[in-house]
Amino acid sequence: MNSPVLITGASQRLGLAMASSLLDQGHHVVVTYRTLRPSISMLEDKGATVLQADFSTEAAIDRAIDEIKAISKTYRAVIHNASDWAQEKDNHDKHSLIERMMLVHAVAPYRINLALEKALCDCDVQSDIIHMTDYVQETGSEKHMAYAASKAALHNLTLSFAKKLAPKVKVNSIAPALLMFNEGDDEAYKQKALEKSLLEIVPGAQEAVKAVNYLFDSDYVTGQTLHLNGGRHLR
Repeated sequence: MNSPVLITGASQRLGLAMASSLLDQGHHVVVTYRTLRPSISMLEDKGATVLQADFSTEAAIDRAIDEIKAISKTYRAVIHNASDWAQEKDNHDKHSLIERMMLVHAVAPYRINLALEKALCDCDVQSDIIHMTDYVQETGSEKHMAYAASKAALHNLTLSFAKKLAPKVKVNSIAPALLMFNEGDDEAYKQKALEKSLLEIVPGAQEAVKAVNYLFDSDYVTGQTLHLNGGRHLR
C-alpha cells in the first residue's frame, strides 16, 4: 500500500474537501475527526482510515500519535487542518482558552511532526508537511486573539521544520482568509465580507485543494506560505 497522507480535522469544510480530493486521486488517506459526522462514513466508504482525536489535551495528543504511528511505518504527507475557532467573548477563563488554542494549533502539530519524522523521511518519494494557518497570523484579531496567536506560532513552526527536515521533507503553510461562508450567514454579512478582498469572491474549499495539489507537485518549494486571501492584504 502507498504511504498514506494524514489529514487532521477532516470531517467538514476544507479538511473534508482535501481528504475527498486526495482519495479521488488514489492516495491512501488517514483522517482524524473530533466530532462524528455523516461525512466520516462517506470518507470511510471511499477508502479512508478514520481516527477519533481531540487535540485539546496532552493525553489525547499522546493517544492520537500512538494510533497514527500504528497505521503505517511511512507517511507521504501530513496536513495539519484540525482547528478550534474560539473567541475571547465566549470564554471567561482566558488562561484555558489560550492553552487550548496553543495545544490544538501548535503543540499537536509540533509533536506529531516530531513523532513522524522517520516515517516521513523514509517515504519513497519526497514527502510534505502542510500547516493550515490563517490570514490573521500576520494581522492579529481583536475578537480571536488567542486563536490568532496560536496560528502565528504554527506559521513559525513551518520555518523551523522546513530547516530541520530538509531535504527529505518539504514544509509549507497555507494561510486562507474567508474561503467559505457558514450556514446561516446573512446577506449583509456576506456583502461586507466580499468587499474585504480585491477579488470580491468567496472561492470555496476547492481553493485549498488546489493549493495542496500545487505543494504536492512542487519539487522546490519549502518554508513558504501560500496566501489564499484574494488580495485582502492590499485593501
